[in-house]
Parts: sequence; structure tokens; C-alpha cells
Amino acid sequence: MKKTAFIRIGIGFVLFYSFAAAQEQDTVSTAKWNQTLEINLYLMKDESILLPIYQTDRGKLHLEARYNYEDLKTFSAWIGYNIKSGNSFEYIITPMAGGVVGSTSGIAAGLELTFDFKGFEFYTEMEYIFDLKEKENDFYYNWTDITYAPKEWLWFGLSAQWTRLYKSDLEIERGLLVGGSLKQYELTGYLYNLGSDDFYIIFTLSANF
Repeated sequence: MKKTAFIRIGIGFVLFYSFAAAQEQDTVSTAKWNQTLEINLYLMKDESILLPIYQTDRGKLHLEARYNYEDLKTFSAWIGYNIKSGNSFEYIITPMAGGVVGSTSGIAAGLELTFDFKGFEFYTEMEYIFDLKEKENDFYYNWTDITYAPKEWLWFGLSAQWTRLYKSDLEIERGLLVGGSLKQYELTGYLYNLGSDDFYIIFTLSANF
């Protein structure tokens, strides 16, 4: 049963890639690469974790690489398809498929959503990992930010995540965030689990080029 499930996932991944490539063919020749390098630093009582993410988009094509994201000492690579539109209300929907290797190894399905309306933004990224070693290790991950930007260069809001990167007694971790930008650089600070023994801080520095 498990083998059959992985075969179906593999076939779905191939079909998804073929569809994305076919749709992208008409626009990729004129579109430019938009790249983002993001460094996340987790600061906890007993340890710190560095989590780099690289993203690049060209037209509807989305590529992404992550380290220490799904698990410690774990690398993942993704391909996705951007669906975006809107004027006063803007949205970007990116379904993705990926592979995960390292402390956790498997096949993953993901989805990134961004909705933006008059300074308010809802962003969520989610994925489900099908572990290749043990089905019991299959895992759902989610990160969600809800923010308001009174200025183009300033934003603040709420954050929540469901992860296994950092073990805590809380099933869903909640936090506050504030961030700012200067030219192509952005810095956001997160305060998670305020008032509990599992309190920690995240700094996210990103550069767009």
C-alpha cells in the first residue's frame, strides 16, 4: 500500500512538473529572474539554529531550496507554479512539489498563499511530508503571518506555526512580529511563546535581487 502511494505521488509530481513547464514556455523567454535570499536565525535558551532559504521566480515558474527547514540537517528542493493577479486586492497562489533529504527524507507537497488588501497581508505556507522511511514520521507543517503595513517600509502583526524543528510543549506556537525594509533588504523580528518557558526569538533577514 505504501509503495503504491509513493508511485502515485511520483506520477503526480511528474505531471505537475510537465504542466508547469508547458504553461511557462510562452512567458519564460521574456520574463526575468526575481531572486530572494533569506536567512532565519532562531535564538532559544539552549541553542541557536540558522535556517537559509533561497527562492527564484521567472514568470509562473517558482524554484526554492531550504536547509534546516523541515528538520535539522535536512535539505529540501521545490518546484512550483505561480498564479497571481489583482489590483487593490492582490493574490499569489503557488502549489509546489518537492523532495526532502537528510535527517528527514521524503516526498513533499506544498502550497504558499499571499493575499494583500490595502496594507493588510495574509501569508501562509504549508506542506505535507511523506516520509520514505517510516509512515509514522509523515508530518504536516504550517507557518502563517497576518500583518498590517502603515508604511510601505514598516509592518507588524501576528504569527503562528506548526513545526517539528523546535520542540516545545505547545501544539501550535503563536507570536508577534515587526519588520522594516530599506531598498532591497528586509528585516523582521518574531517573539514566539511570550509568557511561557518555551519563549524564543527569530530574526529574518532577506535580500531581493
